[in-house]
Amino acid sequence: MTDMITAGDDAPAFTAPRDGGETVSLSDYAGKTVVLYFYPKDDTSGCTTEALEFTAMGREFEQAGAVVLGVSKDSVKKHDRFRDKHSLGVILVSDSDTSIAEDYGVWKEKSMYGKTYMGIERSTFVIDGAGVVRHAFRKVKAAGHAAQVLDAVKALA
Repeated sequence: MTDMITAGDDAPAFTAPRDGGETVSLSDYAGKTVVLYFYPKDDTSGCTTEALEFTAMGREFEQAGAVVLGVSKDSVKKHDRFRDKHSLGVILVSDSDTSIAEDYGVWKEKSMYGKTYMGIERSTFVIDGAGVVRHAFRKVKAAGHAAQVLDAVKALA
């Protein structure tokens, strides 16, 4: 388990499979702002709300020079179904071995109904074109979060 990534830290590099079956690397977006959001599970209510909000604001993120990547433990096949079912416009990254989540410090012990388990803590990182984390949002509430992140991205310009 790595330390918590905070604003000012270098963003941990990664290469992983994405929806559609290609791979994506943080370095693919050198010079661009990257919104890297971690979410627990495809097609659950909060995760769907969050993905739909990022998709709805996709044009605004693009105009602000940012690309949005959603990361969960789900497989590429699940990501493809999630994307197609909801017409999502964000890149969905499959972190099946949780290495990206661990590098960013969002793979956490969680509990629900008295059961303890490991899972992704809903978090978002805004990474500038030089690969430095400029904002780290943790324990995010899905609804309204995309607008908050967009404001942070615009403030970097």
